[in-house]
Amino acid sequence: MIKRILAATVVVAALVGLLVFSQLRPRANKISGFIEADEIRLGSRQGGRVQAVLVEEGQTVQTGAVLLELAPFDLLDQRSQAAAQVELRQAELDKLTAGFRAEEVAQAKAKRDELAARLTELEVGPRKETIEAARARLNQFQAELAYARSNFERVQGLIAKQAATAQERDQAKQSLDVAQSRVQAAQAELAELLAGTRAEDIAAARAQLEQAEQAWQLQKNGPRKEDIAAARAALQSSQAALQAIDTRIAELKVRSPIDGVIESLDLRKGDLVGANAPALSMIDPARLWVRAFLPEDMPGAAPGAKVYVTVDNQPGRRFAAHVAFVARQAEFTPSNIQTPEKRSQQVFRVKVYLDEGLDVLRPGMPADVWLEAASQP
Repeated sequence: MIKRILAATVVVAALVGLLVFSQLRPRANKISGFIEADEIRLGSRQGGRVQAVLVEEGQTVQTGAVLLELAPFDLLDQRSQAAAQVELRQAELDKLTAGFRAEEVAQAKAKRDELAARLTELEVGPRKETIEAARARLNQFQAELAYARSNFERVQGLIAKQAATAQERDQAKQSLDVAQSRVQAAQAELAELLAGTRAEDIAAARAQLEQAEQAWQLQKNGPRKEDIAAARAALQSSQAALQAIDTRIAELKVRSPIDGVIESLDLRKGDLVGANAPALSMIDPARLWVRAFLPEDMPGAAPGAKVYVTVDNQPGRRFAAHVAFVARQAEFTPSNIQTPEKRSQQVFRVKVYLDEGLDVLRPGMPADVWLEAASQP
């Protein structure tokens, strides 16, 4: 009986010792989580029908590689129109910048000189020689009139004596009328020359000269600065429209922004892709990190602290890492925490970036972050 009591006492003492040891034993300063990678969701701001899919899921691609292409629809026609508009605006600007041709300026000057000479002629009036010539023509026509009148009177006398015919009288009368008309015209011409140029004619000639003068000055000075500025602005507007279309055409090719791995792709030729909507996703294997949760009763590490990470499939290896982020606000333990007794506690979300092991570690691996080696950078 005494032996049984002693044995029970020993067992109880051992259990109590184990309990006390478990409470006093320092626990490993580590937290657990999963390795994750940055995921990039790619798409096109243009959208459209898939023309070609150039990659597959799991494929490694380089930066700038074309992943898929969309059909251009009418974008190429729009670009041709925009390019033609740029050429037109450029030609208009070049024409204004170059100004008028030398031949055009010379032609305008010649027109101005011609009108200036005409005005001078009108202001000076008829030359003396012109007046004398007009007077001489008048004298000649007056002499012809006197002869025609004398001849007509002679024929009239012969008619009375029945020595001339009516036809001869009519011819003499016609010659007399013609001579009288010539004298009247010559008299009017001489009177106009003697009176000089009318003021209205001089004013009209002066106005024509002023108009020609301004036209010549306009061509000599070239286009206005405001017209050149407007043409340049129109050209820039056309160039911007062309650039916008080029940007839309460039969006037809979805390119890889990084060296990464295609994670998700479910597209075939002929599928429709919406504008500004993800069409495929890829991960960046050069940026691996561990998402873990730090219990509120466990000493933590500040952002930038150096730690190391271990994984089950690499026994004995430790991978250098650093703390990138520690949440400032606590949250309840997520359901996937590995230690059941910790699920009721509050934790702080921690993000730890791996500095090595990127060639052997993969997203989705469970990992342990050892904080006992944490040191400030």
